[in-house]
Amino acid sequence: MPGILEKIEDAEFLDRAAEAGTKVGSKLVPHGPVKDLLTGKWLGHPVHPMLTDAAIAFWTSAVTLDLFGRRYERSAQTLTGLGILSAVPTAAAGLADWVDSIGAERRVGLVHAVGNVAALTAFSGSYTARRRGDSRKGKVLTLIGTTFLASSGYLGGHLAYRIGAGVDRMAFDRLPDEWTPVLEETDLRPGTPVIGRAGDVDVLLYRGTGGVCAISNKCSHRGGPLNEGTINGERNTVVCPWHLSEFNLCTGEVVHGPASAPQPQFEARVNGGKIEVRTVRGN
Repeated sequence: MPGILEKIEDAEFLDRAAEAGTKVGSKLVPHGPVKDLLTGKWLGHPVHPMLTDAAIAFWTSAVTLDLFGRRYERSAQTLTGLGILSAVPTAAAGLADWVDSIGAERRVGLVHAVGNVAALTAFSGSYTARRRGDSRKGKVLTLIGTTFLASSGYLGGHLAYRIGAGVDRMAFDRLPDEWTPVLEETDLRPGTPVIGRAGDVDVLLYRGTGGVCAISNKCSHRGGPLNEGTINGERNTVVCPWHLSEFNLCTGEVVHGPASAPQPQFEARVNGGKIEVRTVRGN
């Protein structure tokens, strides 16, 4: 299986279809409240992996009941239908995440999505057959759908645990617990963001009306450089140049997605002509 995954990751012929898909997906799920909802801004992490549990639970339960004979056919039909309904918001959340992916992640994500569509098609056919009284065909289509579901689920696991899709890009960075000098005070002018270095971490410093603010410069969503983004002085925010996630410069809070995890926030002080930072507890 690892060899197959590597071939999918390197399959450049998928890029044309992926590019077309992301253009359509970006129009279906543009930046705004709906995308914030689907990408998990309100939750603090991506929504899609959590939603997949519902469809998987309904469909695997239907398969299990099919093993116990005709007595449970009506219940299996109901569970199949509930799985179809739960797959709709799950697919929407997955699409909202996928449109911001690139390279190997986007290619694997495309194949993962195709597998999920195939599974949904098979389960939809199963539900229709069951409604018409053809339980045998319904059971066969359920087994086919389960095969597609397991295959696409394997790809989903690869996306999450090997490629790191949806993982907070700051999750494994070592942040300074002690006061650490990062910049000369005279180098930070009001309204102009500047990067300081605290150990292995780039810190974005900004002097606004409320004093000196400091957050991690690496976007939690895909690792974009926030210092190259757009500063909104009135809103006290920065917009990532890669996928337009917007963060509060002082608190690191996500204002708009697709990011779901906030930026690590630092306390800042001036000491001996230098700006020093340390991690805010709880980051």
